[in-house]
Amino acid sequence: MSTTKVSRVLLVFVAFALIAAACGDSEPVDAEGFKFGMILVGPQNDHGWSQAHYEAGQYVAELTGAEMIVQDKVNPSDLPEKTVDQVAADLIALGAELVFATSDDMKDGILLAAEQNPDVPMIWSSGDSAWEDGKAFAGLDNLGNVMGKMEFGKMIAGCAAGLTTQTGSIGYVGPLTNDETQRLVNSAYLGAKYCWETYREETTPLDFAVTWIGFWFNIPGFTLDPTQVSNEFLDSGADVLISGIDTTEALVEAGKRASEGEAVWSVPYDFEGACAEAPDICLGTPYFNWGPAYLEIVNSVVNGDFKAEWQWNGPDWDNLTDNTKTALGWVSGDGLSADASADLDDFIAGLGSGDINLFTGPLNYQDGSVYLADGEEATDFQIWYTEQLLEGITGESASGG
Repeated sequence: MSTTKVSRVLLVFVAFALIAAACGDSEPVDAEGFKFGMILVGPQNDHGWSQAHYEAGQYVAELTGAEMIVQDKVNPSDLPEKTVDQVAADLIALGAELVFATSDDMKDGILLAAEQNPDVPMIWSSGDSAWEDGKAFAGLDNLGNVMGKMEFGKMIAGCAAGLTTQTGSIGYVGPLTNDETQRLVNSAYLGAKYCWETYREETTPLDFAVTWIGFWFNIPGFTLDPTQVSNEFLDSGADVLISGIDTTEALVEAGKRASEGEAVWSVPYDFEGACAEAPDICLGTPYFNWGPAYLEIVNSVVNGDFKAEWQWNGPDWDNLTDNTKTALGWVSGDGLSADASADLDDFIAGLGSGDINLFTGPLNYQDGSVYLADGEEATDFQIWYTEQLLEGITGESASGG
């Protein structure tokens, strides 16, 4: 990131602090001399998942005076000689008094690190080890979890795709298969289907397919190539690509096709500024905003009242771009038409008010088994632990559906 861009980001962070104070939110602690570690699965400038975490750490450091120590590219390809627990130990040796592990696949390593360092608070972002009613409660007093309710963001992304597609075919470039990724694909599908049928009054079934590349981003020789997957979708008739991976290949490839005259669009993921890769055909970006939760956690550690909690934080429906408050946001892109934008705003208002609840039955899994009975509204448990893709989606479920 250039010096100019860093300066601009810091100015924004200062503005956020002033806004928060004006709104009566708790002020950041003075954490001068405090260090926290940030473990990223990808590069800190990936325009996606890892950059969103990195910039949240910058946000916290600027507001509190704390120092962030970063180790990025912690994955089997870029750092095969280091495990997550070893990286955590390295950060602690450098003075980190709090460690963030920011990927679902870091589970085993951060659990071990927390056990080995019981006096060091840790956060496993996207995990459920601190959820007492969950399936994987670990009972570690120093390990909490934070996740945003991106299900809403993916519903909005799906709606934007459903409002825009001209072929009725949407391709979803997915990472690996697990409960998290399946519930996000299901969310995007439900949003696309609802807006296809409700606002456009289409009766032809929507073609919605997912291809999993095998990891959160491209690892040559280990994953499918997301560039190739994106082009295969476009070659097969999909005219909107939704990304579920950490990086922006789907948007980039759609942008190349659009520059050659094809009518195609895309919805990236994770990072607020992702549309910049191909702004003219970007329908918008659902993004994680980790800053408010991370600030709260740093405050609690500095104040000595940290608790190992499971947080699944929702959006601020009053303003999905208020990064001092919302845990996830949505920024509409230049590729979204005026008519689609109006319908999308209506859809978002319905989600916010609760008038639209897409996780309501009847819904079946791919294998025909009942996910939600007629009229049944899903609990957090049912959404978090999603066993399969839904009926109507083409693509493999983790269970082989």
